[in-house]
Amino acid sequence: MLRLAKIFWIALRFGLDEFALAPDGAAARTLRALLFFRTLSEPRAVRLRRALEALGPIFVKFGQVLSTRRDLLPADLADELAKLQDQVPPFDGGLAVREVERAFGKPIAQVYESFELAPVASASVAQVHLATLPGGKEVAVKVLRPGMLPVIGEDLALLDTAAGLVERFSADGRRLKPREVVAEFARHLFEELDLMREAAHASQLRRNFQDSPLLVVPEVYWDWCATNVMTMQRMRGTPVSQVEELRRQGVDIPKLARTGVEIFFTQVFRHGFFHADMHPGNILVTPEGRYVALDFGIMGTLTEVDKQYLAQNFLGFFQRDYARVARAHLEAGWVPAGTRADEFEGAIRAVCEPFFDRPLGEISFGRALVRLFQTSRRFNVEIQPQLVMLQKTLLAIEGLGRQLDPGLDLWATAKPFLEKWMREQVGFKGLLRTLRKEAPYWATMLPQLPRLLHRALAGDRVEQVEKLVGQLLVLQRRRNRMIGAAVALLALALAWAVFLTAY
Repeated sequence: MLRLAKIFWIALRFGLDEFALAPDGAAARTLRALLFFRTLSEPRAVRLRRALEALGPIFVKFGQVLSTRRDLLPADLADELAKLQDQVPPFDGGLAVREVERAFGKPIAQVYESFELAPVASASVAQVHLATLPGGKEVAVKVLRPGMLPVIGEDLALLDTAAGLVERFSADGRRLKPREVVAEFARHLFEELDLMREAAHASQLRRNFQDSPLLVVPEVYWDWCATNVMTMQRMRGTPVSQVEELRRQGVDIPKLARTGVEIFFTQVFRHGFFHADMHPGNILVTPEGRYVALDFGIMGTLTEVDKQYLAQNFLGFFQRDYARVARAHLEAGWVPAGTRADEFEGAIRAVCEPFFDRPLGEISFGRALVRLFQTSRRFNVEIQPQLVMLQKTLLAIEGLGRQLDPGLDLWATAKPFLEKWMREQVGFKGLLRTLRKEAPYWATMLPQLPRLLHRALAGDRVEQVEKLVGQLLVLQRRRNRMIGAAVALLALALAWAVFLTAY
């Protein structure tokens, strides 16, 4: 309750009520009279950013996501919220030094050859300091903010309570699975608070793109990593949001936009392991036009079933094969079994058809998602929590693509990639890859197969024989009882006949 009261107080203190109340309404006038002492001289965008910073990391992350949706926000709000991506107020450098010394159990001078007290970037849960390792190698050191867990725990408890109320009292509560969505978000957030896990994420992503000309991932130096400290290769580049500077460097901006789409689909469909926090503050660009990924705290994973389902839906959309999309939903069990496929197909067509043959600048995925949400509610489609991070990342890709090249045709860029991926999955190459993957398992199982088969057959036969013998015994007992009863009746009948003959 104290945390809830604090949220309301900060919202009122920074004048966020003006986003919800009509300025000349009775409620707004009453609040202005009651809170006459507050000063609202700063622009509304600055006050919103400062309120989110005061509320803590979860709200900062919310602002980061909003900052990428320039089609949904006024320009002043989008510009100011973009500062949350890497301009969150830093904590004192001395605290960072103490965190490093606590992690490694020795003075910082014995850990790094040099360590800059002033951070070069500050985000919602950590900040980054430049340093050099013994021997002179330049590195970036990420240090977790002290005292994060209590605040995050309180905010997540509030979110879970709110989700529980929605689930209980809203007609759409069970279908939307809000508590599962909150649990998924909490899982990713707590993973972000373990920098050893983030280092493992970075290492995996670097391995996935080891020889790729599209994406560069920094190397992790494991001997200088702990749960609250992560040391990685120092990367240089221009923030992807500085489009004019990239043009000045000679970077092909339309190609850069297409490359971003290709990187996204490569991570999702080839690797099933994707960067789920792709706001512009986490991406640099080299003068050669290669992306540089930073901040690996939130990564998403997809199963083979998820990837197949998504690929079927994307290809259905790209090819305007709405019957295929409807079948994919029905076969996945996300739509009630009694749903008429033709009605669901028609509803999807009505949502998607207006968005084709337009450049990205004329398409709002936000509006498309709202309409799809309305359609899904009508057909009782179940929301899948495991895909929430993917949906968030797709919206971030849209915002990034819009900033780079408003003329980008997302459909034309992604369709050939998906079609090639599907051919590799279901064609001869897919069969060979599956055989190679399963070969070690079969190499282990094949020598044991005769013994396991004999045991299975022997077990089955004994079980079947025992079952049949049991059934025969039951039938025999039943038959014996029937014969005994018949003999008794026959004996009584004969005795009765003898009695009548005698008398």
